Amino acid sequence: MALGGKIVTYYEGEWHEGNAPIIGAADHVAWLGSQVFDGARQFEGVRPDLILNCERIIHSAEVMGMISPVDVDKIFGLSEEGCKKFNADAELYIRPMMWSKQGTPGIIDVEPESTGFALCIEELPMPTIGTFSLTTSPFCRPRQDMAMTEAKAGSLYANNGRIMADARKRGFNNALSLDIDGNVAETASTNVFTVKDGEVFTPVPNGTFLNGLNRQRTIKLLQADGIKVTEATMTLSDFETADEIFCTGNIAKVMPVAKYEDRMMPKCPIAMRAREIYWDYSHSRFSQKDVA
Repeated sequence: MALGGKIVTYYEGEWHEGNAPIIGAADHVAWLGSQVFDGARQFEGVRPDLILNCERIIHSAEVMGMISPVDVDKIFGLSEEGCKKFNADAELYIRPMMWSKQGTPGIIDVEPESTGFALCIEELPMPTIGTFSLTTSPFCRPRQDMAMTEAKAGSLYANNGRIMADARKRGFNNALSLDIDGNVAETASTNVFTVKDGEVFTPVPNGTFLNGLNRQRTIKLLQADGIKVTEATMTLSDFETADEIFCTGNIAKVMPVAKYEDRMMPKCPIAMRAREIYWDYSHSRFSQKDVA
């Protein structure tokens, strides 16, 4: 799936232009979904926390039962190399992927050492802020004993996709999803925060959603900026009464919510501060020792 403009893909020792074919019809992943990926960003010439994305995909592969054919340094180096094939100011989506080519004979689990690797880098503009809208999904997140929720696995995104499709059908950009106990987990594609009386709140990781890298970074940055952040079990009532709502994720990094259900939320000073200090961090405009 091409997301934006120019694409380059690294596969089996070579760089390829465009949407390169990398998976065979008989590969385990093609019919049983054994794929993991990660996503990093380049914008304004910086690639914040890229090394963490490289570390996480290897962890995701291990959760899926795969053995990574490359190490963290290799993924990082290839990502740096691939980004140089674009203009220095290009806005890029950096996506390393691993998948299983073989399963154990007659059984559906993966053959650990048959893991394939590719790195796809695509032009993808950063979303603009000011109109992002959020609703609530009727679909729940799976519990960790129901799915491999610890991995950033492609197989989990079928559920995310129907959450997003339902939200867009109703005129919204995204939707809050709940866990099976009725607590807010995240949106279809981002972690989520609220602000109430100057304090920031975010759902505590409970195994039903990824503790995102941008989420973790934003928490540290806000705390270093003197803003209190509380991880808590949250319900929809916390969002209905929030002064602000904002999301964190790889595509937009920090996105203020302008509309939640039928309520407009035009003023988002703390969300905008979170975005500002994330950009400062990305450009190293202040000491990073307190937010390492």
